[in-house]
Amino acid sequence: MNNAIKILIGVSCLSATACNVEKTKEGQMPDVNVTTTGGQLPEYNVETPTVNIGTENKVVEVPTVEVTPANKN
Repeated sequence: MNNAIKILIGVSCLSATACNVEKTKEGQMPDVNVTTTGGQLPEYNVETPTVNIGTENKVVEVPTVEVTPANKN
């Protein structure tokens, strides 16, 4: 198991070095202010239908398909 992990890490490192990535612009997280008070989730009464699941044996006729290859001339 340890050998498999070492191989995966090695392959990951090799594939990571296959391309050159250069940052061209600095990023910045947005300013977010969230204020909440109170609130309540709605309540529901749900009556679901009764579903009976079972199996049944059936005989199904399957059509016969004949394939004739094209003539090679």
